[in-house]
Amino acid sequence: MGLPARRSASGSPGAAGRRRGVLQLLPLLLLLLRPGACGAAAQGEAEAPTLYLWKTGPWGRCMGDECGPGGIQTRAVWCAHVEGWTTLHTNCKPAERPSNQQICFKVCDWHKELYDWSLGPWNQCQPVISKSLEKPLECIKGEEGIQVREIMCIQKEKDIPAEDIICEYFEPKPLLEQACLIPCQQDCIVSEFSAWSECSKTCGSGLQHRTRHVVAPPQFGGSGCPNLTEFQVCQSSPCEEEENMYSLHVGPWSSCSMPHSRQVRQARRRGKNKEREKDRGKGVKDPEARELIKKKRNRNRQNRQENKYWDIQIGYQTREVMCTNKTGKAADLSFCRQEKLPMTFQSCVITKECQVSEWSEWSPCSKTCYDTASPKGTRVRTRIIRQFPVGSEKECPELEEKEPCASQGDAVVPCPTYGWRTTEWTECCVDPLLSQQDKRRGNQTALCGGGVQTREVYCVQANEDLLSHLNTHKDKEASKPVDLNSCTGPVPNTTQLCHIPCPVECEVSPWSAWGPCTFENCNDQQGKKGFKLRKRRITNEPTGGSGGTGNCPHLLEAIPCEEPSCYDWKAVRLGDCEPDNGKECGPGTQVQEVVCINSDGEEVDRQLCRDAIFPIPVACYAPCPKDCVLSMWSLWSSCSHTCSGKTTEGKQIRARSILAYAGEEGGAHCPNSSALQEVRGCNEHACTVYHWQTGPWGQCIEDTSVSSFNTTTTWNGEASCSVGMQTRKVICVRVNVGQVGPKKCPESLRPETVRPCLLPCRKDCLVTPYSDWTSCPTSCKEGDSGVRKQSRHRVIIQLPANGGRDCPDPLYEEKVCEAPPVCQSYRWKTHKWRRCQLVPWSVRQDSPGAQEGCGPGRQARAITCRKQDGGQAGIHECLWYAGPVPALTQPCQIPCQDDCQFTSWSKFSSCNGDCGAVRTRKRTIVGKSKKKEKCKNSQLYPLIETQYCPCDKYNAQPVGNWSDCILPEGKAELLLGVKTQGDTKECGQGYRYQAMACYDQNGQLVETSRCNSHGYIEEACIIPCPSDCKLSEWSNWSRCSKSCGSGVKVRSKWLREKPYNGGRPCPKLDHVNQAQVYEVVPCHSDCSQYIWVSEPWSICKVTFVNMRDNCGEGVQTRKVRCMQNTADGPSDHVEDYLCDPEEMPLGSRECKLPCPEDCVISEWGPWTRCTLPCSQSSFRQRSADPIRQPADEGRACPNAVEKEPCNLNKNCFHYDYNVTDWSTCQLSEKAVCGNGIKTRMLDCVRSDGKSVDLKYCEELGLEKNWPMNTSCMVECPVNCQLSDWSPWSECSQTCGLTGKMVRRRTVTQPFQGDGRPCPALMEQSKPCPVKPCYQWQYGQWSLCQVQDAQCGEGTRTRNISCVVTDGSADDFSKVVDEEFCTDIEPIIDGNKKMVLEETCTQPCPGDCYLKDWSSWSLCQLTCVNGEDLGFGGIQVRSRAVIIQELENQHLCPEQMLETKSCNDGQCYEYKWMASAWKGSSRTVWCQRSDGINVTGGCLVVRQPDADRSCNPPCSQPHSYCSEMRTCSCEEGYTEVMSSNGTLEQCTLIPVVVIPTVEDKRGDVKTSRAVHPTQSSSNPTGRGRTWFLQPFGPDGRLKTWVYGVAAGAFVLLIFIVSMIYLACKKPKKPQRRQNNRLKPLTLAYDGDADM
Repeated sequence: MGLPARRSASGSPGAAGRRRGVLQLLPLLLLLLRPGACGAAAQGEAEAPTLYLWKTGPWGRCMGDECGPGGIQTRAVWCAHVEGWTTLHTNCKPAERPSNQQICFKVCDWHKELYDWSLGPWNQCQPVISKSLEKPLECIKGEEGIQVREIMCIQKEKDIPAEDIICEYFEPKPLLEQACLIPCQQDCIVSEFSAWSECSKTCGSGLQHRTRHVVAPPQFGGSGCPNLTEFQVCQSSPCEEEENMYSLHVGPWSSCSMPHSRQVRQARRRGKNKEREKDRGKGVKDPEARELIKKKRNRNRQNRQENKYWDIQIGYQTREVMCTNKTGKAADLSFCRQEKLPMTFQSCVITKECQVSEWSEWSPCSKTCYDTASPKGTRVRTRIIRQFPVGSEKECPELEEKEPCASQGDAVVPCPTYGWRTTEWTECCVDPLLSQQDKRRGNQTALCGGGVQTREVYCVQANEDLLSHLNTHKDKEASKPVDLNSCTGPVPNTTQLCHIPCPVECEVSPWSAWGPCTFENCNDQQGKKGFKLRKRRITNEPTGGSGGTGNCPHLLEAIPCEEPSCYDWKAVRLGDCEPDNGKECGPGTQVQEVVCINSDGEEVDRQLCRDAIFPIPVACYAPCPKDCVLSMWSLWSSCSHTCSGKTTEGKQIRARSILAYAGEEGGAHCPNSSALQEVRGCNEHACTVYHWQTGPWGQCIEDTSVSSFNTTTTWNGEASCSVGMQTRKVICVRVNVGQVGPKKCPESLRPETVRPCLLPCRKDCLVTPYSDWTSCPTSCKEGDSGVRKQSRHRVIIQLPANGGRDCPDPLYEEKVCEAPPVCQSYRWKTHKWRRCQLVPWSVRQDSPGAQEGCGPGRQARAITCRKQDGGQAGIHECLWYAGPVPALTQPCQIPCQDDCQFTSWSKFSSCNGDCGAVRTRKRTIVGKSKKKEKCKNSQLYPLIETQYCPCDKYNAQPVGNWSDCILPEGKAELLLGVKTQGDTKECGQGYRYQAMACYDQNGQLVETSRCNSHGYIEEACIIPCPSDCKLSEWSNWSRCSKSCGSGVKVRSKWLREKPYNGGRPCPKLDHVNQAQVYEVVPCHSDCSQYIWVSEPWSICKVTFVNMRDNCGEGVQTRKVRCMQNTADGPSDHVEDYLCDPEEMPLGSRECKLPCPEDCVISEWGPWTRCTLPCSQSSFRQRSADPIRQPADEGRACPNAVEKEPCNLNKNCFHYDYNVTDWSTCQLSEKAVCGNGIKTRMLDCVRSDGKSVDLKYCEELGLEKNWPMNTSCMVECPVNCQLSDWSPWSECSQTCGLTGKMVRRRTVTQPFQGDGRPCPALMEQSKPCPVKPCYQWQYGQWSLCQVQDAQCGEGTRTRNISCVVTDGSADDFSKVVDEEFCTDIEPIIDGNKKMVLEETCTQPCPGDCYLKDWSSWSLCQLTCVNGEDLGFGGIQVRSRAVIIQELENQHLCPEQMLETKSCNDGQCYEYKWMASAWKGSSRTVWCQRSDGINVTGGCLVVRQPDADRSCNPPCSQPHSYCSEMRTCSCEEGYTEVMSSNGTLEQCTLIPVVVIPTVEDKRGDVKTSRAVHPTQSSSNPTGRGRTWFLQPFGPDGRLKTWVYGVAAGAFVLLIFIVSMIYLACKKPKKPQRRQNNRLKPLTLAYDGDADM
């Protein structure tokens, strides 16, 4: 199962192909090798021919009881003929039979954790052999290639190979190879050369050089870089002195070595010093001296012990000093003439590497529970530093190591999971619409419709057992809230839209007419007292509110009356007048046709009226001939009063008129006028109306007499738990008076006073348990940071309702934390410097001028870590908290006899003066130095130093912009005095801030406190409060658009005030600035609401009076009035315009008054109805009856029937239903928005388009298929809801002028509909207090200094200084005192290690050396057409070679190139640039797309020509070399060519100047040609010059010359012809006239539109 075997089996497709080839050739080889093919077979035993082979199928699936190795897989094995067909097993050799089963690895699902594919790196991209071997001349993108990688299945834990089949079980084998791109070769690209350097020598012959650097390295097989240096010889003035050929060269310091140990040194001197030591030991007999020596030794031992972390050993190092020739060869030191030679030794510190302890044991896994979301925790192991590095470049290794882990074992419990929980939604809060905002602002509880409700979100530990407990536990004790950060899922919504169902108001019909006097209860007729009743019904049942019909007005009114009856006869019609005794005329009776009716006017069985008085027949008179004829009585008029009192009495009138007068002889005469009218009393009952008045239903009170329900039911959508009772007050009320005794109202119709009700379930307040106490700060306290507190809280999940238990107090608790320990601060304690350790004398003694026991050395000291109180602390505490480690060693000097010795500098004196004052410090000469003259030289050894005192002049000035206007914390303006949902907007007076910066007299930024400023200018500002759109109150409803039938009525609102500052917007405005807030509702005008009432016709007044007969034609009139129709009939006279003018009856008409002897007929009866549909073939008729027969001589009765055809829209009409338009969306009275209904009404329309009473359509039984109402939606106004402002963020800059603090808020509920929109300001910023930016900064490196020598290894130094800036990019650093940077960790460019000194090499005169590294180039990507190919970016830097002497050229090092990958690369393009031609040459260069001129990068095949000179050169006068590289003549000259096509000469040609219109001068001047490269200027612009060149380059005439000659000849003939025609006399004038007219005719014919 090794790797090589597996790779050959599956990894190499070539090998597999070869095996298949061998298997196919096998049968042929077997046939060739059959026995008998050679002679040997005859001698041996004959073998059977091998024509059969074993064949195997693929291995099957691995089977087994256990996972892992030990499974078995099988395959099919059969015997086959070489031609392919299967045969018996016996034909194949049993010994060669392959195995049909093998042991295998059974893969199980859990192996997925153990095995995985190991993906090797892709190898280099190899080119694919191209189909066409010819490569293109120009590479555009690159060459296609292929790259492969190794893939193997491994066991992850041990990283050992496994069978591929195991990994293939879980995941297909990844790709072994992939296509790749070999980009085009990229040659090295270098910059332009720098300017030439100065000459290397000030006199004589020297060298000067110029260099360039690499811009892009060669890639993908591109050519290497050219030389980066060019040099040339330069000559200066001749040298006066002989050139110094030698220079002193200092070699590098050797590594630091330890001097010989003390034992070795002492062994050398042991013999001679033994006795001396004995004597010295004997001499110290003083016990005090011994004690001092002991203490000193202990102290030294303790220092060494305290310094155990740093093993400081001071050794020495040496270097070589030699004299070199300028050719680089060594020479004797005597050739280098120099008094003082460099030091060849110095003290040094032995380099020690960092030593660390072994790793500790792994800590327990940070995750002690099992969590599927993030199953891994981390475990840690640490090690400590045993010994810190000394003088080593290497940092200490990592001291802490982490790795993922998972807790093992059966006891691992699942991790607690956390989930969001929400409190109950608050009550739905509805915002008023703009159309309701003024009217109902104070009473918003009554509003209904759509609104917003909120809830609180908290986080709890999700626990299955607890959740099931919650569902069953009656108290529903919820889990305690935890930190919100524990929950990770999406936060549930905290706001949602909601809907308060609107109550439907009760609507009732109009009152019916007063009924007859009836018993209170017809089933129990007692006494003689009754009531007249009138009723109305509920047309729309109320919902919501207190429910039921309790909100409806009373439906019954009663008037007490006498002699009640429950049933009565009602006359339907009168019969004809039957004369008595069978006569034809004279007195008679009319029988009334009656029906029995009840008190409600409904027809009932006649038996029920048996107790009622039956109407008696009415006396009448049938007129005899010549008698007076009267008309029938009219109907009784409506009662003049609805009731009767002291001053009012109800009356009804009826009348009749004279139809014909009696004859003078014998006829019965007409009565007088008073007998033509009758009056009767009506509505004689008193005007005292009574009704039962009900109060509202009281609260539902638990009824103990009724057992509670076993199960909860629902009532108005809420769960109900028990039955209760409701009561209400019922009183008898007299209209317009007040409460009276209950006996005045009908007792049997008294409404109920008690009803059952369902009590809603009691809801107790539910709160979570208290959360855990918030943690107190565990870290120590730095300074006095105030009292820290810890708190805990609980959340109300459900508010109490219906008398439930109140919420407990408090919900929030707080307590003071225990005071944390004060932070321990640490400091480095430095001990005394040890003695100065010199380089061993054995090393120094050969150095000239060296003295034993003095000179430069190095000394060390111990450092320890101390607490601030002086107590000892671990070294690691100081490493963390005490800043950089103090220096452990320093150079020192043991003064020799000749050295000057001084005391240390004193501290500087204090500064008392103003700006410009100075402070000083001093030192003095000590010892024998006082007597030495050189030590008294104050120039060399100053004894006093002065320094300017810092100035205390500061000025403050504002910087940056003003902040946003910021309200004081917690301020929220309440709009309109009422806090409604979403109405709290931050507005009102706030403050804005501008940062103040403090500068000293040098313009350096200092702390703002120095300017006595708290860092800000503060200015009051106003955040304007939003003002909503304001509309007027509703206008009155308009009149119904139809006076009869269904129409619409409208009301609207006007704009009073537009919104501003983000207030709620107005609805869309129309062109007159009226807000389009209107309501349209359908209305129905009762067609019989106003009716024409006409009195009976007057007597026919004869116009041609025949006094004898009193008969003839005349006119009769009647009064017609418009009256309001009521349930009791027409009542009040109203204006005529209220009645339909088309329906107005006639007020006068012509008539015929019959003579006494004539026949008299009645009024015409009504017309019969036309049959529908209307047609002129059908008729209608009316008839009249004869009332008085004529006398013998009188006029006979006519045929009293009239007929007329039924004409559509004249006397016959069709009727059809029509529907009105939909109304606007109608909400309940107090609804704001939400679901409403749109209504429309049916209308009955006559065929002439007139609306009529619905009864006309109803009588026809027409279909009504239209829905009369439909649901609709009014979008709810939801104000924008915002979260609270977040806390102010950290400052964006830790220092400087531009820092900002930001706070944000978010939209928790977007606005909808007419709601207030969200403000634009979702983020506020204010400037941070200005702080100076202090930082450490390197100075410039000094020049390479070689002490006491001219060249070799030297040092260069730089210092660090504390600088201040204001943080802006354009501010340059200003150096300040280092004390300002004491709190800042010394890090420069991200590196803690300060490098202030480094070795450098100063080349000797004549040396060939490498220049310093160039700066890193820009990051460049590999691109094609500006598109990155994905090879990453690359940067390069280079070192050029500098040559000082030509003879040393062979000693020069190679120029150097260094590359590194980078991320922020760009694509650059390179293209050729060319200057303008100057003669026959121009400059051509390659330029990068960012404007840098380079060498390389541009394709050579595309390089433009830089030279266009002609070969042979153009030597003829006035000739020049053209762009085509041929010789041409200058302007004004023509070419004369030789036979071989070369220019022979340039001939001057005449110049023709064609003057333009502006040219006033007509002279032609000959001008000489100018050089063709100069621009030919024509300053006057007067004309254009044509140079005619008739001869071609071959000297022959050009073709155009022949053309011009031919044209001139034709023109000449034409001119001669025209002159001839003009001079010839015409013979016929008419012809000339016709010719004159012809052009007009042609013009006319040519335009067909003329």
